[in-house]
This record gives sequence, C-alpha cells and structure tokens, in this order.
Amino acid sequence: MSYSLALDISKRTRSFPPFEQFEIGRQIRKAARSIPANIVEGWAKRSSAAEFKRFLMIAIGSCEECKLWLEMSRDEGYLTLECCKEFQDRMNRIGAMLKNLWRQWRSI
Repeated sequence: MSYSLALDISKRTRSFPPFEQFEIGRQIRKAARSIPANIVEGWAKRSSAAEFKRFLMIAIGSCEECKLWLEMSRDEGYLTLECCKEFQDRMNRIGAMLKNLWRQWRSI
C-alpha cells in the first residue's frame, strides 16, 4: 500500500515544472519513498521490538512530512485539489495502520 502510493506520487510529481523537479518534487518523492523503506528496514529488525518501533515512528513521521509537501504542491498549483485529497486520504490510511501496528508492538 505505501509502496504503491510512493510510486503514484513519484509518477505524478514528474509532471511538475522543471525547476520544481529538484525542489518540491524531490522532497515529496523522498518523503513518500521513505515510508515503505522504513517499514521494510524495521521489519528486518523486528527481533528487537524497540528497533522495529523506531522505524515505524520514522515511517509515521515521513507520512506527516509527505502530507505537508502535498499541501504545498497543491497551494503552489502543481497538484489539483482532487489529486492532493486522494493522496492525502491514502497517506492518512497508511499513517493510521502504522500507528495501530506501533501500538500493538508497544505492548511487547
């Protein structure tokens, strides 16, 4: 789910103006890609509950960062309101799932 969203965001930001490819475009792609990357890295270290939870928190932080970049892209006129809302809704679902997973692992 987060991998698919990162791909969709990456594809969409490729249509940003050339001067924004290395500014907002790069930042939003980096934040979106960080989410699945941190989930995978945390899962690889799941034998340590503390390490796994640390990587989940980083992924949650990347969700929030990505939402900021989405809003900024919308306000700059690079994303439509509908596109931004769709990406943010998906990001909210991923964030909620990560927070639930973090809470479950917190009890270990």
